Amino acid sequence: MPHLTVHVLESDLAGRETDLIEALTDAVVAVYGEWARDIVDVRLIGLPAGRWGIGGKPAEAPAPSVTFGIKEAAFSRPDAEEIVARLISEVTDAVVAVFGERVRSGVSVELVGTPAGRSGIGGVLVAPAAS
Repeated sequence: MPHLTVHVLESDLAGRETDLIEALTDAVVAVYGEWARDIVDVRLIGLPAGRWGIGGKPAEAPAPSVTFGIKEAAFSRPDAEEIVARLISEVTDAVVAVFGERVRSGVSVELVGTPAGRSGIGGVLVAPAAS
């Protein structure tokens, strides 16, 4: 299940929540296909002004930051480099579509891989697939 967590200033996010969730979901679907739509998990974290710092001081207008949780096995696929590049491009374009071109140069997208057997749902370990 792709998990996207977005950190953005609350003042920038207010009123754009639905648009951002839809755009990010569409970005994942553009790479993985329509089958992924129902499993994309988007979490928006709005930070009050003064609670985001860059360079040792509060940031005035930071661009959104996206952490994209993905199964670690995705990085071992033969097409991994292409998939990673497409995910970063599509997610960045989705954020820009909602917040405007001014944020593009600062949007960060970090893909974080979870190794098989290192996650759980409902209190139960998600076991690695049998080889």
